[in-house]
Amino acid sequence: MATVAGVRRLFQSDSVNRQIFRAALSVTAVGVLVKCVATCKEVAVAGVFGRSDAMDAFLAALLVPGLMINLISESMNQALVPTLVRVREQQGKTQAQQLLSTSMVGMCLLLGAVSVAMALMARGFFPLIASHFPAAKLDLSVRLFYGLLPVVLITGVATNCTAVLNTFHRFALPALAPVVIPLAVMVGALTLSGRFGVWALVYATVAGSLIHAGMVAWMMERSGYDFRLHWHGMTEAAREVAGQYGPVLLSGVVASGGLLVDQSMAAMLPAGSVSALVYGNRFVSVVIALLAGAVSTVLTPYFSRMIAHRDWAGCRHTMRTWVGMAAAVSVPIAMLMIAGSREVVRIAFERGAFGPRDTAVVATVMGMYAIQIPFFVCSRVFYRFVIAMRRTDLAFYCGVLNLMLDIVLNLVLMRWLGVAGIALATSLWTVSTLIFLWFWSGKLLFAAEAAA
Repeated sequence: MATVAGVRRLFQSDSVNRQIFRAALSVTAVGVLVKCVATCKEVAVAGVFGRSDAMDAFLAALLVPGLMINLISESMNQALVPTLVRVREQQGKTQAQQLLSTSMVGMCLLLGAVSVAMALMARGFFPLIASHFPAAKLDLSVRLFYGLLPVVLITGVATNCTAVLNTFHRFALPALAPVVIPLAVMVGALTLSGRFGVWALVYATVAGSLIHAGMVAWMMERSGYDFRLHWHGMTEAAREVAGQYGPVLLSGVVASGGLLVDQSMAAMLPAGSVSALVYGNRFVSVVIALLAGAVSTVLTPYFSRMIAHRDWAGCRHTMRTWVGMAAAVSVPIAMLMIAGSREVVRIAFERGAFGPRDTAVVATVMGMYAIQIPFFVCSRVFYRFVIAMRRTDLAFYCGVLNLMLDIVLNLVLMRWLGVAGIALATSLWTVSTLIFLWFWSGKLLFAAEAAA
């Protein structure tokens, strides 16, 4: 009987992994399309604005809204999804809908409050982010930031709806929806920059974000969850989400601190260094989004469901399978990107205001960033298991370790390599992330199996 049960669990685990593979493949295929459009957007924007002061100001202004979205809405999704799946599996759809509505109210209130607070404090913290910007450039960054603030609430709602759709194993269409944002920005840069300058990017970003949010909210309604902002009180499930949300939010704060540190240190280097850091990470972030993003997206609901049913053998099998697959795919891709960084940057960006000297700087940054790819992709498998186990405190501890390493490595490496040293520092601390999450995933799984 034990042998039969073991064979059955193995078959079920293989079946789940096939489902995950199909879902990840569809998300990757859609992601390639979205990233191709995003790359075309980057090429168009680089051709119009180059590494100008206006572009530096826009990128600095865009950094804070992006961090706020990651901090609040993405953290809420990570805290919500495992509990939402458990409630739906064990208590039914009505209770799950109430939990979702309550969580969305809390997220929107928090996003609104933080947006107002950031608007009031912008003149105080922007000199810290861009400490070496001239006064006029710094003032432009702040004004662009005010224009981009609506994106925080709009995109927060969109990411929440997308996470809920993923729990129904709906991945492809929600992953395709964000394509409207780079499309809007590309059209805005090419058609409106002559009239509005860099403000054309702000208007286009807000418009694209609105369309994106409307699309995924409609999809969620069609899937059975109402887009409803209604407070149902602090139920047991809501308290559980709130308890998980605190540590994962703090983890996001620490991670965002690392991004702020990187850009702040880049602003201390020669003019154009901030743009070089951002441009150099564009293609690496594409690969990470396609590989780590796709696997992370599909693993979360599957891990959450297996944990809800205490299928520890399935969790172990899934982790081993996907770490192996992630390594097999990401290592050769990272090597190719390092070797071909100069040609990629030259073909993609070298036109208009972007010249050969810019290519040399950005290509070096890209090569240093590419080192992180296999370590980051593999670590996401363990990270999603830790989050699904509702141990968000571990994500916080890992973030603190990474921030300390980032600061130390930046200080050392930027003296030798300039802005490329900041990129290399990022790649180096992803190694510690992988080790930390691998260790704790194994420990949590062993404890769960022992208690079963």
